Amino acid sequence: MNFVIFVNGVALLFSAALMLLDALIFPDTARIFAESALFTGFPGILLAICASATFTGLQRLHGFLLTSSIWVTAALAGAVPLWMAGLTPVDALFESMSGITTTGATVMSGLDQTPHGVLLWRAILQAVGGVGFIVTGIALLPVLRVGGMQLFQTESSDRSEKEIGSAASFAAATLAVYLGLMLLCGVFYEAGGMGIFDATTHAMTTLSTGGYSNYDASFGHFDSAYLQWVGTGFMLAGGLPFAWYIRGWRKRSFGNEQVAAMLKTLSVVIVVLAAWLIVTRSLPVAEAFRLVAFNVVSVVTTTGYATTDYTVWGPVAQVAFLGLTIVGGCTGSTSGGAKALRWLIFARSLKRAVRHVHAPHSVGQIRYEGRAVAPDVLNGVMAFFVFYAVTASVIAIVLAFLGMELDAAVSGALTALANVGPGLGEVIGPAGNFAPLGAAEKLVLVLGMYLGRLELLTVYVLLMPAFWREVRG
Repeated sequence: MNFVIFVNGVALLFSAALMLLDALIFPDTARIFAESALFTGFPGILLAICASATFTGLQRLHGFLLTSSIWVTAALAGAVPLWMAGLTPVDALFESMSGITTTGATVMSGLDQTPHGVLLWRAILQAVGGVGFIVTGIALLPVLRVGGMQLFQTESSDRSEKEIGSAASFAAATLAVYLGLMLLCGVFYEAGGMGIFDATTHAMTTLSTGGYSNYDASFGHFDSAYLQWVGTGFMLAGGLPFAWYIRGWRKRSFGNEQVAAMLKTLSVVIVVLAAWLIVTRSLPVAEAFRLVAFNVVSVVTTTGYATTDYTVWGPVAQVAFLGLTIVGGCTGSTSGGAKALRWLIFARSLKRAVRHVHAPHSVGQIRYEGRAVAPDVLNGVMAFFVFYAVTASVIAIVLAFLGMELDAAVSGALTALANVGPGLGEVIGPAGNFAPLGAAEKLVLVLGMYLGRLELLTVYVLLMPAFWREVRG
């Protein structure tokens, strides 16, 4: 337990260090970030010192506490500069939780005139949140056996395949891929006409699949086909497993079932929706494919950038984007959502169930990457989808009870839980933001973003009295 406290103290100190960095880069907001660093760093020092003297290491049950608490700590710390910059406490918490979970939903308007220090801080939150979730998804969730993620433990375990010697070197390789792609993205953005600041911040929010932009018009501010195609490519890069990059580099083999399934799904959806736009709105072929590719990839990878209000494309597009909201990117990426790996296992489970109906005595074995999928993995995947549906329904009902229109409540619940960003409708759609919502509605969505980022079960297990009895025992 003391180790959990220690790590949370270190997280506060790390946040304070990032605030000081922001203060050094932009003098006009230096006082805000320097005072925030002091406000955040002092309790971090106390927690780290008090806990470091007695901790003995991390046990599996403590992993649930660590994973659940660290994101709350990071969100609260991230909210401090935003609050001191003028946002209300609720709005600051909403913006920070949206940033650190790489959701990308925002309550801020007038971004075009917002000080660069604040804009940089929003980008930092998403960049840190992105790499934080890669580590969580690769190192913690499989060990905690959350939602069938133990299957990914074998997929990403380079030690078992002797590709990388230790967990530390694997983490370093992952960070190198993440930062390398981010740097490359920034170079391409700057080559396309973005200024150095815009290129840097948008590279950070693209690879983290976070979607914070420096402009109210989101990525649509950049009226450039080149930049939109670059953004599409790097959003997709952020939605692919980072272990896949490492394995591909070392083995020169890029075969992966969930990557293939995701790419096929994206291709089909893009072609269908582009054809829909060409027929119904008489758009040129190149423009239709560009608009659809960017916005579909943005939603599926849960980035949340928008170049246009796709809710005006008609009912087919609206239904498609609502469905795409819960798809998500690949396991082991920065994306939110249910993840391609789970959808693949779920689809194969349904196929086996249908086969069993017409051939009751058949024994169908579900396999993934040539390996048999264990029953506990299947149970975890099914439990995840049940909890996902129930949680989304409860959040939507609460939002509707608080006064939101039903369609906005449903899309708001899904977009928060999937960490996508924009929902549907005039208020929270791609052409609006979440500022008009009441404080209670924003706090419900904060909870949704938090639960979605932690894959639900990581938090729900803490609600069980038996868990606390075992921890204390």
